Amino acid sequence: HVEFREDPLTGRRSRLNARRAGRIKPRPPAPVPPEVVGARDSCPFCPRNIDQAVTKFEPGFYGGGRIRRGECCLFPNMYPLAAHHAAATLCNEHFLDLDQISARMVGDSLAAAREFLGLVRRHDPDARYPMFHWNHLSPSAASIVHPHVQVLADLRPTSYQETLLAAGRDYHRRTRRQFWMDLVDEERRRGERYIGENGAVAAVASFSPQGNREVQIIFRRAANLADLEDSDIAGFAGAITRLLAAYKQAGVNSFNLSSFSAPMGEGPEHYALHAKLISRPVLQPFYRNDTGILERLHHEADIDVMPEAFAAAARRLWEE
Repeated sequence: HVEFREDPLTGRRSRLNARRAGRIKPRPPAPVPPEVVGARDSCPFCPRNIDQAVTKFEPGFYGGGRIRRGECCLFPNMYPLAAHHAAATLCNEHFLDLDQISARMVGDSLAAAREFLGLVRRHDPDARYPMFHWNHLSPSAASIVHPHVQVLADLRPTSYQETLLAAGRDYHRRTRRQFWMDLVDEERRRGERYIGENGAVAAVASFSPQGNREVQIIFRRAANLADLEDSDIAGFAGAITRLLAAYKQAGVNSFNLSSFSAPMGEGPEHYALHAKLISRPVLQPFYRNDTGILERLHHEADIDVMPEAFAAAARRLWEE
């Protein structure tokens, strides 16, 4: 019942067994605890607290202090993990279920991120490696319930990003084509893991996933986060809401999303900006984390949701 798979670009391995999803569980998933949903008074990201609780950019970096787009508010992260690290609220609401996250919220946060990265390019051109992260609820490692994203720009890529950039260049050198466009064409032809596309992005379930229900959202025209057009942002935002609807239908309420970008200033010849979305365990008291010894120490994912099965479910919702 076990399938051993390798990513066609990087060679990263995973082990898949759909029967493992049927393992004994202590109790069915419970509703989100009311103390989580209702803890607005102490939340630093809620409107009544945010002006006093979060930091501002130095005037020499950004005179407005904080970047605002709609209900999104972007500001410096107090606990940075990169040369430049910002956090951004998606909305005024303290808690959102997946079907309450709108394309406008996602689009505003990504537009604010693009503005922040433009400031980084102006003030620190050596910080060329951008990332857009989204951890939703505590099973995803989010420390704050209020919906928010993080935007980073650093002097060097992460180790996995470095692998992707090198593998993309090598594929282009050997074939004179771009791997991610070939991937979309091949998955569309096969139909097993292809979910759907719009004018800006395509969505496919990963053949060798590193997380359950992993979907790659691949930009057709962009290579890096800083150069996104408004139409790219709108297409990405629409794709995310469709995919989160599929997660909601599958009983998911926690997820991680991360972008994988070329260095700022690089074009799309050998690389396509893309993001990966993975589901995490349902938020409940004493939940079991889904990351274990294989993932942490052996870099091989232990997967119990077959990519083809989730792609079929997501494709139906995408086409509605």
